Amino acid sequence: MSLFQLFITSMLTENIVLTKFLGICPFIGTSKKESGAIGMGISVTVVIVLSSIITYLLYNYVLVPTNTTYLKTLLFVLVIASTVQLLERIIKHHFKQLDHLLGIFLPLIATNCAVLGTTLLNVNNGYSFIEMIVFSLGSGLGFALVIYIFSTIRERMEFANIPKCFKGAPIALITASIMALVFSRFF
Repeated sequence: MSLFQLFITSMLTENIVLTKFLGICPFIGTSKKESGAIGMGISVTVVIVLSSIITYLLYNYVLVPTNTTYLKTLLFVLVIASTVQLLERIIKHHFKQLDHLLGIFLPLIATNCAVLGTTLLNVNNGYSFIEMIVFSLGSGLGFALVIYIFSTIRERMEFANIPKCFKGAPIALITASIMALVFSRFF
């Protein structure tokens, strides 16, 4: 598979949220407003790429040579949590409005299974360094794209005539399932 195909596949047809069902909590939680969705998408993309680079290097140059690959999940969680803490501090000091929009969901990126899932998929699929970066960037941008599209749909649904029993989470999950069907048919 070429790098371009890997990028498009990770971004669209095998989207981390819509096909692997990873990262559903922030997907539903921060997609009520377009601005919060954009901020979450960018933040998750940055964390996925940075965490993937660090975990790839640690896995291949520390865990594999020392035959301690069984520690990968623990190590990856620690790397992700540290990366999120660093990003959270930067956002708090330099992007106060984004910090207010993301609220409690920014620290929750540390427990976002989309980030951990991407880092583990990089290792399990045996990607080279370049393939890992392409896959991670595609996964992060795919998350950002889907959460942005979903937020614009949810903003419009606020003014739509939706039966009372479907308002809120039910219509959001129905919409997400329709999006999954659409994205899975790109290629």
